Amino acid sequence: MQAKYYTRFILRSGEPGYADEYSGIVEVSHAVDQVLEPQEIEAMLARNFQREEDDVELLNWSRIH
Repeated sequence: MQAKYYTRFILRSGEPGYADEYSGIVEVSHAVDQVLEPQEIEAMLARNFQREEDDVELLNWSRIH
């Protein structure tokens, strides 16, 4: 099943001191009762942007009902 989340995160660039902040709706396929840890969310976002996990910093993540 798919669940929708409002998310806000920072994506660091390859250059020191540069980063972009993103916010919006993310749709995730997982069990309805499954709770995702922040590290799992950061890893998922990093894969979507084809970046390293250390490049992503999760600021906010909340399920939309």
